[in-house]
Amino acid sequence: MLRRESFSAVQWLLLAVFTVYCLLPLWWVITTMFKDNGQLFSTFGLWFSSPSHFSENLNALFTRDDGIFTRWLLNSVIYAGATALGSMMVSAMAGYAFSKFDFAGKRAIFTTILATIMVPSTALALPIFLLMQKTGLLNTYWAVILPGLVNPFGLYLMRLFWDAGFPKELMEAARIDGAREGTIFWNLGMPLVRGGLVTVGLFAFVGAWNNFFLPLVVVNRSELFPLTLGLSVWNQTSASSGREPIYTVIVLGSLISILPLVIAFLSLGRYWQGGLASGAVKG
Repeated sequence: MLRRESFSAVQWLLLAVFTVYCLLPLWWVITTMFKDNGQLFSTFGLWFSSPSHFSENLNALFTRDDGIFTRWLLNSVIYAGATALGSMMVSAMAGYAFSKFDFAGKRAIFTTILATIMVPSTALALPIFLLMQKTGLLNTYWAVILPGLVNPFGLYLMRLFWDAGFPKELMEAARIDGAREGTIFWNLGMPLVRGGLVTVGLFAFVGAWNNFFLPLVVVNRSELFPLTLGLSVWNQTSASSGREPIYTVIVLGSLISILPLVIAFLSLGRYWQGGLASGAVKG
C-alpha cells in the first residue's frame, strides 16, 4: 500500500513538473507584453514590471506600418478558414469514395496517397512554386489555399469515419427507396460523420494557421502575409532597418495570434475528441 502511494506521488510530481515546463513559455509571453524593450532586458523575465506598457504595445501593434497587423490577422483567417473548409470537403468526398465504392487500383491509389505523408514539405516547395508561377497564381490567396486542400491524413481519417459511421446497408436501403447518390452523401452520410469532419477541419485549420514556409515561398507582398510570416518579417527588419526594436510588440502579436486556435479547440473540443475516439476504435 505504501509503495503504491509513493508511486502515485511520483506520478503527480512528474505531471506537475511537465505542466510547469509547458506553461512557463506562455507565462513569459504574458509578462513580457506588459514591458517595453528596456524592461525586457533589465527586469526579471518571469514577472511583471512597473510601470506597465501594455497599452503602448497594443497601440503600436495595431498602428505600426499603417495598421498592417490587422490585415495579416484577416489574411490568416482567410487562409486557415478556406483551407479547413476545402480540406474537409475534399477529404470527405475522397474518403467516401474509398470507403463505399470498388474500382480498379483502389488499394494502390490509396497507399500511394498515404505515402505522400512521408514527403517533407520543404521538398514540395519548389514544385509548388513553379506550378503557381506557371498558372499565374503567385502572390494571390489561392497560392496559399490550394496546396492545403489536399490532405492525405484527412483522407485517411475520413475513410475510417465513413467505415465506422455509415454502414453500406443504410446506403442500399436509401437506393431502394429511390434516393440519388448526392442525396445519400449529403443528407444521410454527412450528418453521421460530423465528428470526423470537425476533426479534419480543426487539424487543417491549425496547420494552415501556423503555416510559415509555404507563404514565404509563394507570396512576397506584405499585404498578403499571414500572421506567422508578418511577425517574422517585423522581427528581422525592425532592428536591421535602423528603427527601434519592437520585441515586446511582437510578443504581444504572437499571443494574439494563438487566441483563435484556443477558441477553436475550446468550442469544437467535444466534437473532435469524440471523433478521434470513434476513429481509433475502428482503426
